[in-house]
Amino acid sequence: MEGLRQMSREEVLAYGLSFPDTYQDAPFHDANWQLVRYKGNRKAFLWTYEKDGFLCLNVKVLPEKAFFWREIYASVRPGYHQNKEHWNTIILDGSVPEEDVKLMIAESYDLIADSPAKRIYEAVRRIPRGFVATYADVAEAAGDRRMARAVGNALHKNPDPSTIPCHRVVNARGELAGEYAFGGLWKQAELLREEGVEVDEERVNLEKYRWRR
Repeated sequence: MEGLRQMSREEVLAYGLSFPDTYQDAPFHDANWQLVRYKGNRKAFLWTYEKDGFLCLNVKVLPEKAFFWREIYASVRPGYHQNKEHWNTIILDGSVPEEDVKLMIAESYDLIADSPAKRIYEAVRRIPRGFVATYADVAEAAGDRRMARAVGNALHKNPDPSTIPCHRVVNARGELAGEYAFGGLWKQAELLREEGVEVDEERVNLEKYRWRR
């Protein structure tokens, strides 16, 4: 069976550098090892190198997620030359879909970085089932009410909607997101209704369903 499209090193590094406050580094004086680090603490969240004829990536991972990815893909293995519990190696041999490669890189960044996006995602995770929060509510829960606009940007790039329930976020009038990135207005309404939230003409009653921290 023909393999999936394989990302190039340039594409992988460009994706890693698309996250806020990141930079590229080659600390070993060896062009084969190219890393992407987070500026806030200088920690690397993406290692790239060629080994046995394939481009390989090392990414940080939660221990429970490490085994999850290894069970799905034979080309995701314990981290090469790193802590096997907290790092995975992705072998880009054409067997791992690009979207999952990117998801693993994004998860690695979230674990390394103390970024506004990370705090936003953590705040959204706290919204209980059956409730909603406004963008300003999420920004306040993330530590800065003034970054409500950043909430929208972060949720549009939500790396894992299954655990970061961005469908529970509405605007200040209770209206659903006109550009909900994971299926549109109808999908956001469907998910909310499944959780017991009433949606009337693409709007939620904030007095009844607003999350009170």
